[in-house]
Amino acid sequence: MIETTRRQIRIDGEPSIVMSGEVHYFRVARAEWAQRLDLLVEAGCDTVASYIPWIFHELPDGTLDVTGETRPERDIGAFIDLAASKGLRFIARPGPFIMAELKNEGIPYRVYRDHPEIVPLGWDGVQVSSKTVDYLAPAFLAESGRWFDAIMPVLAPRLQHAGGPIIGVQLDNEIGMLAWVTNSPDLTDDLVASFGDFVRSRHGESGPYAVSPGADGWAEVVRSPKEEWAGVLRLDLGLFMRQRFARYVAALREMCEERGVADVPFFINIHGTEGGNGAPFPIGISQLVDTYAGIPGMVSGSDHYLGEATLNTMTDLYVMNAYMAAVHDSDQPLTSLEFEAGSGDYGAGAEMQYDPSTADLKTRLCLAQGNRLINYYLFAGGINPPLDETVSDGNDRVSFTGERHGTAAPVGPEGQRGYAYEATAAGVRAVKANESWLARMDEDHDDVTLGLVLDAYMTEYHHPGSDVMTEVVNDLTSHRGAGERKALARSLLLGGFRYGATHLERRDPAPGSTVLVGTGQFLSQVVQERLVGHISTGGNLVLLGRVPERDLDGSPCTVLADALGITAGEVVRDTGHYFPSLVAHGWAQPWPEMRAGWVQQLTHERGDVVLTDVYGAVCGVDVPLGEGRAIVLAAQVPSDPVLFDRALSSLGVHPGLRLETQWPGVFATTTSTVEGERALHVINTSGAPATVTVALDGTPIAAGATLSVPPRSGHILPLGLEVAGRRLDWATAEIAGVDDDGTIRFRPGLDEDGGTTVIVDGLPVELAPGEHTLRP
Repeated sequence: MIETTRRQIRIDGEPSIVMSGEVHYFRVARAEWAQRLDLLVEAGCDTVASYIPWIFHELPDGTLDVTGETRPERDIGAFIDLAASKGLRFIARPGPFIMAELKNEGIPYRVYRDHPEIVPLGWDGVQVSSKTVDYLAPAFLAESGRWFDAIMPVLAPRLQHAGGPIIGVQLDNEIGMLAWVTNSPDLTDDLVASFGDFVRSRHGESGPYAVSPGADGWAEVVRSPKEEWAGVLRLDLGLFMRQRFARYVAALREMCEERGVADVPFFINIHGTEGGNGAPFPIGISQLVDTYAGIPGMVSGSDHYLGEATLNTMTDLYVMNAYMAAVHDSDQPLTSLEFEAGSGDYGAGAEMQYDPSTADLKTRLCLAQGNRLINYYLFAGGINPPLDETVSDGNDRVSFTGERHGTAAPVGPEGQRGYAYEATAAGVRAVKANESWLARMDEDHDDVTLGLVLDAYMTEYHHPGSDVMTEVVNDLTSHRGAGERKALARSLLLGGFRYGATHLERRDPAPGSTVLVGTGQFLSQVVQERLVGHISTGGNLVLLGRVPERDLDGSPCTVLADALGITAGEVVRDTGHYFPSLVAHGWAQPWPEMRAGWVQQLTHERGDVVLTDVYGAVCGVDVPLGEGRAIVLAAQVPSDPVLFDRALSSLGVHPGLRLETQWPGVFATTTSTVEGERALHVINTSGAPATVTVALDGTPIAAGATLSVPPRSGHILPLGLEVAGRRLDWATAEIAGVDDDGTIRFRPGLDEDGGTTVIVDGLPVELAPGEHTLRP
């Protein structure tokens, strides 16, 4: 039995960390399947995942081969059984859409030919450029049901509770992503009519539009909006599509269950990283939140491509995990269904090469935040087979990447060990060595949280000719989330704060807590009112960005500013000849004068000034409201742990962890179990060794011992673990394994002399340099 409970994955009752690698059976000759799976097992993984592409299994005449009758690689059941024989679990990803660089994103050509009505029109009635479809078009659902009729009988008898290896099934893939990246909403006739019903229920019969929903001209009102209703349309369309995606996923789940695939987690894969940047990732959460959040049996997983592990990308990853957790219920765990692996050389042209430690460092950060499943994508490359029909598109293969696929993977297209194989394997083995406690641990959080304003990420659709829509989208994109230049998130991380996030549209922050929010001039009335209530009853707010003045539809809304007694003034931006700079006052002193990309002048009725420009114009204030306070920083403030530490200290909030190190790039967090076991996670993303001392809750760890952390390395250090019948109060080395006789093996230690210090049951035990075992 596999279940998700208390944000854990439990397999037959045992909390587990699932370490998986993606191996595409359809891109590997059947005779070579075993070799690829053996390499996965050798790397320490316990699970294999694979897309199951409809386009590969359907023949040109419409028949479906899932048993290998026409090509041996089509025997998907044999691949799953082979994986099971090697002790591997299986995650099935049958679509209908799978992307995976396949033609039509994995949908057969015949489906588009037979049902042209499923292809959406976009803005101004122009056919969309991508291969997306109207997911709820009756013809597409019927065709998807026909595909499921073929594949689900293969999966059902192989489910985990039936004695098979399948521990989860992904429903579709990256739903809504194509519409986002092309800014082309799915505006088929059926969808526009359904949208009219939504508008009628939301606004009444008349509504804010030029004609009533469903009346003559309604489609043109939606597809070619005028400025009078463009702001409302942008908001309505985003809210409607959330509901529509939820209906689509519910339909797919029902199809699976009707065909015997049930009682395993159903996964939703969340897209959103773009060009190595994680800032837009919550767009995917925003689109898909209603498909899984709070729904039993549903689990979301991240899909991220961030590039090399640096201070910048690790900040992104930390925030992505926090935001994902913010919309989950108390049982839904964090998972990652496409966890970027390999060298980064996706174009097979040696344009880039990530440091091999990249996957390991990212894995460690995710595990520290409570991730319970990681699927390395791709783990093994392969060869794209030819299509069974000629389409004259330049290669006539199943994929647009050419003959070879996955050249960046830890295992190359021909089965060779790649550049990143050994480093990835070392990271997997470290996770499995610490699984018994990591699988039960959650990250410790200080009394501080990032405010997730999910509607600020509802920016995937905006008519390119609409000034109203463009203004809102540009404002939201510039200021939302972790703040401009990611200043909120990175400053907290480097300052030792351990934090999560709060979904402000749907949940109140914890009473008395401090919320940090990045915002522009557009912020919904619901969130503004929630923040006012939080501050008034004793909570605190740190707001970075422009002071909110309008609701998301563009209408005036100054609820928060009015409550704080603040009036937003002119925004002054830098130019080639003007360089606005910030000067600190009050608790922010001493702080060096700092250039800012822009400042907004504020008029305030009460409170203290904390930032001005060099000419004295106020742009930062500390304002009391009821029993709490709000710090408003209306300027492009850079990442600066000192400034934000002072701001939070003035509010009575201090980091539970204090790291003393000589430069940025080193950060840490702690995790613990409900029984009180704890681990310290230290990560050095820099290319230089770092000396680090750590204090927890004001007390230096191990009497202030100095750790010598190698460059580009991560470490899980015991800080009160029950291991082999002993209490490890502290160790300056990560556990590498525990033998049957109770011997504890460690990785090389972080003592300055290269040794390892271990405190067992309150007594110090020193391991000599080169000695890495603690015997019973």
